[in-house]
Amino acid sequence: MKPQTPKHKSTNGERGFTLIETTIASLVMLVGALACSSLFVFSVQNNMGGSERALAMAVAQQQLEQIRSVTYEDATLNVGTTTSTVTNSERSYTVQQTVASETNSDNTAKGLKRITITVTPQTGQTWMRTSVVLTTYRSTLANGSYLVSQ
Repeated sequence: MKPQTPKHKSTNGERGFTLIETTIASLVMLVGALACSSLFVFSVQNNMGGSERALAMAVAQQQLEQIRSVTYEDATLNVGTTTSTVTNSERSYTVQQTVASETNSDNTAKGLKRITITVTPQTGQTWMRTSVVLTTYRSTLANGSYLVSQ
């Protein structure tokens, strides 16, 4: 006797994906891809902002090196604020230099000046135009700790 075989085999567990399942899976992958692409855009913008700040820092350091190369009595170290525009790597920066004389507690002058350099990018988006501020002190070559003038 021959065993009977069914005319139609049961295909339980061997079904394919339906169109709805494929569409939902595609939408989930699309949402993930869009989230990743927005992260790439955000990181590129922040890298550009970091680059802009690094160039502004380089401009500020150049300005401080110029100040260090002059004597304490030089006219560039007169008390006051000066503003200029500097171009570096085809970008323009506003440079503000403030020189202030330090005084003792009895309001007598010290042989010490506080120099503040503020560099602000002129181009780029608003959030990229963050100022870089460097402050240094310059003293006389006279003997003593911040010689008090008489």
